[in-house]
Amino acid sequence: MARRKRLITDAVEIVHKLFYEGRPRRLAALDDERLKADIAQQIYDLRTAAHLSQRVLAARVGTTASVISRLEDTDYQGHSVSMLRRVAKALGCRIEVLFVPLRRRRVAGRRAKSQAPGRNGRSRRAVA
Repeated sequence: MARRKRLITDAVEIVHKLFYEGRPRRLAALDDERLKADIAQQIYDLRTAAHLSQRVLAARVGTTASVISRLEDTDYQGHSVSMLRRVAKALGCRIEVLFVPLRRRRVAGRRAKSQAPGRNGRSRRAVA
């Protein structure tokens, strides 16, 4: 008996398959957009949790409310580490940068986890 092809019903999966799968430039652009959206959302969430207006946060950072507004905009591309650090300090936080491997390496037919150190400083290794 022949196997039937699996029917895809999830809209996100359909869009991914049609427009992104096998297209590295589009996937890279999608990752960039996700990163910008994540940064903007975190700044907004932290500011609102601290019950601060954009104007008050701007005063604490030493900038204008329009700069804070741009930082909270998902289309903004001008994030600088120094500005993010100033915003984080004004919100009682610090920033962290995390490098994540693009692909997992295969070891002896098995998928291996990243050899980079984990949060506790120890290397993560594949379990046999």
